[in-house]
Parts: sequence; C-alpha cells; structure tokens
Amino acid sequence: MKNTVKQIVEKYGNDKTRLMDILIDTQETFGFIGQEAVELLAHQLGMSQVDVNQTISFYHFFSTKPRGEYAIYLNDSAVAHMFGRQAVKEAFEKEVGIKFGEVTADGKIGLFNTACIGMNDQEPAAIINNKVFTRLTPYRVREIIKHIREGRKVEGLINESFGDGKNQLPSLRAMVSSNIRRKGMILSDDYVYGSVTRDILPKMSPEAVIAEIKHSHIRGRGGAGFPTGLKWEFCRRAKGEKHFVLCNADEGEPGTFKDRVILTEKPELVFEGMTIAGYAIGSDEGVLYLRYEYRYMKEYLEQVLAKMRAENQLGKNIGGIEGFDFDIRIQFGAGAYVCGEESALIESLEGKRGEPRDKPPFPVEKGYLNQPTIINNVETFATAVRIVQNGGEWFTQFGTEDSTGTKILSISGDCMFPGVYEVNWGFNVADMLNMVGAYDVQGVQVGGPSGTLIGPDEFHRTLGYSDLSTGGSMIIFGRQRNLLKDVVLNFMEFFIEESCGSCSTCRNMTQVMTNKLKKILNGKGVAKDLDDLKQWGKVLQASRCGLGQTAGNPIISSLKNFAPLYDALIQKDKDFDEGFDLVASVQNSCKYVGRVPNFNHH
Repeated sequence: MKNTVKQIVEKYGNDKTRLMDILIDTQETFGFIGQEAVELLAHQLGMSQVDVNQTISFYHFFSTKPRGEYAIYLNDSAVAHMFGRQAVKEAFEKEVGIKFGEVTADGKIGLFNTACIGMNDQEPAAIINNKVFTRLTPYRVREIIKHIREGRKVEGLINESFGDGKNQLPSLRAMVSSNIRRKGMILSDDYVYGSVTRDILPKMSPEAVIAEIKHSHIRGRGGAGFPTGLKWEFCRRAKGEKHFVLCNADEGEPGTFKDRVILTEKPELVFEGMTIAGYAIGSDEGVLYLRYEYRYMKEYLEQVLAKMRAENQLGKNIGGIEGFDFDIRIQFGAGAYVCGEESALIESLEGKRGEPRDKPPFPVEKGYLNQPTIINNVETFATAVRIVQNGGEWFTQFGTEDSTGTKILSISGDCMFPGVYEVNWGFNVADMLNMVGAYDVQGVQVGGPSGTLIGPDEFHRTLGYSDLSTGGSMIIFGRQRNLLKDVVLNFMEFFIEESCGSCSTCRNMTQVMTNKLKKILNGKGVAKDLDDLKQWGKVLQASRCGLGQTAGNPIISSLKNFAPLYDALIQKDKDFDEGFDLVASVQNSCKYVGRVPNFNHH
C-alpha cells in the first residue's frame, strides 16, 4: 500500500490541492480509504490526518470502510419512486440477501441509496462500479446479481444482458440514452467542430469577444442568471498571476440531466466554449468539474480532449494565435449537491470540503487558488460558441427581451416523452405539457426541488427570468401522485442529506420543517403548524448559500399553490402545538455536529 499511495500522490505532483483526485484514485484502487491510507496520504502531502479525514467525510462516494467488490448505488429520487423504485429495491435485497446500507459477509456486494444521479428520464436507475444501469426492473435485478455471482465485469453485464446501446457511443459503456426530443441552436447538427477557434478567433481581439457576449444579453444557464458578458469582463480586468476558466458540470439538482446530454452529444462544443472564454479573459487553464455520478464518461471525454490537442484546438498557439495557450483538465467531484454552488465548487477543486465561501470577494476577483476565475455552466459555454460564431445581435432574435436565446430543458415524470428539449425562452408551461404528452397533470416542479411547484392555474406562465426562471429541470406529476408525501417530503429529505451543515439555519430548520410536515402527514397537524412552516421558511432564507436559501421551497411553494392538500390533513377541532416536536427536531439536527443541548433545564 505504501508504494501505491506514494505513486498516486506523485502522479498529482504531491499537490495537496489535488486531494480530490488523490482520494478518488485511492478509493478506486483499494475499494475504500482506510486509516492506513489516510496516514500515508497525510504524511506524503504534508497535511494533518484531520484535514484528510474531513474531506473524506464530506462526500457521499468516499468511504473509510469496504463497500463491496460490487458497490451498487440505487437512485432515491422522487421520479425513481414514481416508476417502481420500491420493487427494484426489494428485488436487490432479496437477491443479494442483505438490506440497503450493508455489505455481504464475503465482501462481494454492497447495497446503498444515493440521491438523483441525473437519469430521471430513464428511471429507476443505479450505479454499479461507476457504470450506469437504467430502466431497472426486478427481472433485470435478478440478471445483474446472477452475473455478479458468476464474477463477470460490469461492462459485460451491460453488453451481454440488456444494454440497448441506442444513441450511445461505445467508449461510454453505459446503459444511458440521450433522449433528445427537440433541437435548437445548441443541439443542432450543423455545428462544425473547431470552426470558431480556427476561423473566427484569429480575427477578433479578446475585448471584441466579450463585447459580442455582452451584446447577446446571455445570462448564465445554470440557474442564477448572472449576465455572462459582465462576468467575463470583470474577470479579464481583475489582477492576478493567472486567470482560470471553470465549467460547472455538477448538475446535482434532482430532475436535471441536460448537461449530461450536452457533454455526451456535443463535448467539443463545450470545450470550444471554454477555450473561447480562456481567450477572452486571458487564461491558459480550464477545468471541467464533473459530478462523480458521471464517472462513466471519463474515458470518452479524455479521448475528445486528446483529439482536440492533436488538432491544435487545445495546447500552444491555438488557431495560429501567437501566445494563445490553453488546455483543459477534468476534475471529478465525489457526491455533494452543494458543490454546484460556485464557491463550494472552488473549495472542492482545492481539495477541501465543499462548503460555500463568504462573498465578497467574488470568484472573478479571487476564485480558484485565490486567482481571478470565471465559472459558467455547461450550457452557457456551449451557447457562447454560437454567439461568437453568429454574433450577439443574431442571438437576441431568439427568446424574449429579458431572456434571450434558447433554453435546454430536462423533462421527466408523468409524460409520454421524457427527455431533453431545446426551446426558446418564453415558452409557456401549457405548451410544454402538450409537447411532451402530459395529460391530467396535477402539478409541475419548475427548476427542481429548489424551484417552484405550480398547479394548473399557473400553466399559462412562461419560462424566463422575469417569470419562471429555471436551470432546466421540469418534473411533471399526474393526479394519481400524492404530492405532499411522495414529492415534497422526498425533496425535503434530499436537502437535509445535502446540507453542508455550515449554517445553523440550513442545518436545523430543514429538519424541523420536515418533522412538522411528517406530523401533518400523520394526521396530527393543526392550523398553527401551517403558520409555523411559513415563518420557518423565512428563517431559512438567512442561510449563506443558495442551497439553504431555497431548501424550504418544496414546502413553501406547495403551501402557496396546493393549500387544499394541507387543509385536508389538518385537525379542524384543535389549535395547539406539540412543543416537544420542535425540541426533538432541534436535538436531532444538533447531533449532526455532535452538540446535543440539554432541554431538561428549561
């Protein structure tokens, strides 16, 4: 082990800011990161064991104990439950002979729950040794376990058993379909790889590139919607030894999978967009931060980058522009939704816990390695190529005045045609439902759990920054679904699990609100409980980052738009609050940080 760990650390230049890569390689080599490995890593990197352990403990996919020769992670999203997740879970437990959260006595198989893995259009889905299996059924589960017992490799399970391979590239070796249902300027087949960096950039100055991006009025496609041109301009003007370009591909919002499809179908477009951004801000280094759930894409994306280097689309003097040197590397996360927040992503990139930073300073001034940094979404970089290719004025012809261009949607749930759709901003929800074949709809979750749950009386609303802003997730729920129990509760438990625990508001109030929701669902709710939930939702908004600020949205938006569902569960003849409910909730949430207050003195 000592020699192996040393080789892994040396592979990354003994650089402790590359701790994420080092830990990933260590776990994939040994199956887990035990105490001996921690001691060796700390010594080799000149770090304390505490610092190594705190990074390990933060991420879902790191483990200090063996998780089995075959580690099976079954998606626990709301949509997975809608399409048979419980039956699949029971089949795994029956065939393997253990419960979820356990490993077989022989160390062969481990069963684990995990949050949304970006496969909402093909549920239920699971990850087995970094390979994705979709559309699972009890029969498929039996086949998988049968082949595992026979000692077959995961790739063999896909190819020999039931991998359909449709719309998929051989090097991905995963049972994943792209499900592109509607194409626009980004997903169009007329993209000519490298045409902008080869033919257009040499004729433009960096300032001219930024001017076109600003003229297009494009806003970030990840959800926050900050003007992209301004971000690039601020970063170019910021003083620093280096400037960095970061692509946020950590799409952990349940129901979102568009970035996975873009990177599968148009990876060159994304990397070219990053290259254009590098030229514009004066950077020579870009990093694609990709969620660990998409680890199966590593070999494929590395092949694309290698091809681009060979064709001078990356490397030295790109496009014949003297002095324009730029390259891209891939950095994987390890399972943490909060790392989708830009400053938490930077912390993770630097090998630390993905806890959001205080702002200011903003990343454009002091970001990755304390240097000026731009962070944009996969879709934003892909769109930037089209803008530079055709001009900012051309881009403003699409969408609306305040929401220019197109938006790629990840649509899933109760509809005939789930998948990826590229539409113009300004598209309304009713038209979207007709487009995907969704009928007798009870509600639509716009923007994932952190967004808004709307009912039929709001289906006339349009997608755009002045009305319904969304990073792309659209989940449809038919009238047969129990919105409060099967959807809202699932979303709240997701936020509890994904909170970094840094802010007391996010750490405590998500648990308190969820317990109150459970009380109502159990038929013990009173009118005051609804008022409490509304007030506690406001408390959450004092959290430091977007996760905490929106963590109460599943309850708050459903209270607003689906009040009759709550009213039907409230005891009409009582108007008291069980005080122990709040006390127990706070005690339970405080266990998260090892501090349990003693309420007996009060």
